[in-house]
Amino acid sequence: MTYIIENANLLKDDRLEQSSLLIKADRIDSIRPSFERFSYMRVNASSYVMTPPHILFCPRFPCDSSFQDMKKFFINELITKGSTMFLTYVEIDKEYLLQSAFTKMKTTLLNSPIDYTVGVKIPIRLLTTSFLIKCKRAKIPAIFVEVEDEYQLKEIPWGWLREAMFPYNSPLIPIFVSDNEKKKNQLEVTWRELLHKEKIPYIEHELEENVPISHENLCKMGIYPVKSAIHHGGEVSYNLYGKDVSEKEICERDLFQQVDKRLLVTVHKGTVIRAGKDVHFRPGYGEYVLIKTPAFFRVN
Repeated sequence: MTYIIENANLLKDDRLEQSSLLIKADRIDSIRPSFERFSYMRVNASSYVMTPPHILFCPRFPCDSSFQDMKKFFINELITKGSTMFLTYVEIDKEYLLQSAFTKMKTTLLNSPIDYTVGVKIPIRLLTTSFLIKCKRAKIPAIFVEVEDEYQLKEIPWGWLREAMFPYNSPLIPIFVSDNEKKKNQLEVTWRELLHKEKIPYIEHELEENVPISHENLCKMGIYPVKSAIHHGGEVSYNLYGKDVSEKEICERDLFQQVDKRLLVTVHKGTVIRAGKDVHFRPGYGEYVLIKTPAFFRVN
């Protein structure tokens, strides 16, 4: 089916830009200011703010829960928040467990109604060349590393690890293991300075749980522009928020904080999965998103 979404207020770089989208076979065929000479069916989106769907970080996914509990989690923590994809991880403490843990997680998520990708969480002692080569072969897009003190970071042979990661280059993401806020801040500074100096792909801060992953970090993991993007040739996935008449600028993070009041529609791959308070739950409609190249697209 071919149709036009006209007068859409697209949120780009925290500013609203009015555009029209030509949709063909559940893909965005073209984006222009208007399609005046086309005779396809039209949908007027002028009273909404259109954003890419949110991609949330969900480290505490209820893998061992019943189907009903998982369904509640998908609806309450993801779909009603405008998410059509999430990132989670498997946690291992021995290298040989990687493949089995990864396979088990993907099997658990076969009934997911939205898309997903899976990283791995490890203690820093597992950060070795052999482990990174395994992650590269498995195309794992995010490696979460537990860091307890600065000494651990300074003892790692970063040059060898950099070679082992190339050319897939999954970013290392810190999890600072400390209850002392001052120590965590110092660990973050050391992490940032050291990995920048060693030219290791990394994310500067810990990812916040159950909130949208920033555009910059999505790029580093290679999730953007495959997902969470409204562009030529992209899939038809987006959120529609109610628009304030005088609104010209708004931060996407601020919109997410108002999700309960303002989010009206969520479309996932051309299918409406949330309209108002109604959620269309489709087990198995989600797919595992294979990231072919992390950091292929860079933020200016």
